[in-house]
Amino acid sequence: MTLGYTAHAAPMQMVFASRAAVPAEYKGDAFVTMRGSWNRQQPSGYEIARIRFENGQPKTIEPFVTGFLTDGGKSHIARPVGLAVAKDGSLLMADDANGVIYRIAQSGPSAGNGTTAAMSPPAEAMKKQTSKGVGLPLAIERPMTNTARGTAIKLSSATIRPNAAIPTKHSDYADGVSPPLAWSSVNGAKSYAIIAEDPDAKPITPFVHWVAWNIPAEITKLPEGVQEQPRLTDPEGVLQGATSRGSVGYFGPRPPVGDKPHRYHFQILALDKMLDIPPGADREQVLAAADGHVIAKGELVGTYAQMVKPPK
Repeated sequence: MTLGYTAHAAPMQMVFASRAAVPAEYKGDAFVTMRGSWNRQQPSGYEIARIRFENGQPKTIEPFVTGFLTDGGKSHIARPVGLAVAKDGSLLMADDANGVIYRIAQSGPSAGNGTTAAMSPPAEAMKKQTSKGVGLPLAIERPMTNTARGTAIKLSSATIRPNAAIPTKHSDYADGVSPPLAWSSVNGAKSYAIIAEDPDAKPITPFVHWVAWNIPAEITKLPEGVQEQPRLTDPEGVLQGATSRGSVGYFGPRPPVGDKPHRYHFQILALDKMLDIPPGADREQVLAAADGHVIAKGELVGTYAQMVKPPK
């Protein structure tokens, strides 16, 4: 073995620092995102490792970006996965635990030439991407869901009473199963869509917890524990999309521990058509496709707070 790395960690992606804008001291080296193990006696991984090369041969492996392990290594706040070298020489690391991308760049004097590195991030493009769907009203309050009829749908749940606490089993702190939902039938409806949002979440407001559409008109209820997949077979034909977390299907309440109760709006739209959008689409795509086709709507609001810190 030429080089070794601590056991119980797995490399997710490796890139070489070969772009012209990469600082000279890193040229030719490789960087690897390491998915690790927090529950071994000495935690490993959960970092970006640097592999130093000399004359085309790997010489050492060393930590490059750390800090994702917390509580003395007993838990983690991020899971490094994807890695890329941007045109400006910075590293972009994807975190699939939080659905975010970290940018790692050098500041100050550049290695090799003594000049100040001009490493400005592509801020506007990144801001535009991260702000998509943020700072908007709830789906049921947006113009795309306006209806001339003014018909209201009665939405209910066997486990959630209106404006009452949502059972823990529906939260991401526990089983994370979707609640059973039932609603009144709407004349003329060809399909129904469900959108669940948390308007009290920060910094993503509202936070999307569930997007489902093309629920056939003859169906007026969803069972508890709908599968978390893009296309359902029970009920047949129902499609699900991306949450603000980036996952597909229902994602249960997970407010910060100690926050006052967050409100969770389960919203239903009756549509005069099936929506022609692919599974995995997000809330914005669903609302755009539904614009002008909503004939009735309704909602059920529940609350959730996590006052006790869950076990590791």
